[in-house]
Amino acid sequence: MSENSDTTEELLQSAAQGDKEKWGVLLKRHRSRLRRMVALRLDQRLQGRLDASDVIQEAYLEIAQRLDEYLRDPALPLFLWMRLVVGERLLKLHRHHLGTQMRDAGREVSLYREALPAASSAALAAQLLGKHTSPTQAVLRAERMLRLQEAINTLDPIDREVLSLRHFEELTRQETAQVLGIEEGAAAKRYIRALKRLKAVLADMPGGLEGL
Repeated sequence: MSENSDTTEELLQSAAQGDKEKWGVLLKRHRSRLRRMVALRLDQRLQGRLDASDVIQEAYLEIAQRLDEYLRDPALPLFLWMRLVVGERLLKLHRHHLGTQMRDAGREVSLYREALPAASSAALAAQLLGKHTSPTQAVLRAERMLRLQEAINTLDPIDREVLSLRHFEELTRQETAQVLGIEEGAAAKRYIRALKRLKAVLADMPGGLEGL
């Protein structure tokens, strides 16, 4: 908590009393994690039109408007509630810009009662490979991308979501369990299983795990 030594509860109390500075500290504290979520779940077709920071800024306006509502009934930890609001905003933007072109609902991975857009296999593969590739490696990277997508698509939807939450969004085991509505132990087991399954599938593919 480099921005401020106050606890989340203390910052929330101050924000509820109109302290804009404390509210700003609270928003800044969670911004990087929320941006990571948006970057992972933003439909690739919109990446030239929408920026993760802009999505978060829009969502922050709604979060500020709904703060009293949250404080009356804080069913989720603050960060998970903010994540949900940001995800709902992202889903609305998807619907606005893509309409009927949105991905088939059967391919969606989100398990948050359809509140959040799913992380596509392409997005997960891109995260695994990273973005720094020289032009001479472009063809090889494209081949690896396809191989990773194939591997990710073999995972059960809930295991793909656990992988998204733990490995890419970097949620804690407790946060992941709360998001999915399952026990912490079950969330941990699914994460380990998803990683093992992904490695096993990749090992059986041409090129295996080489270069990943």
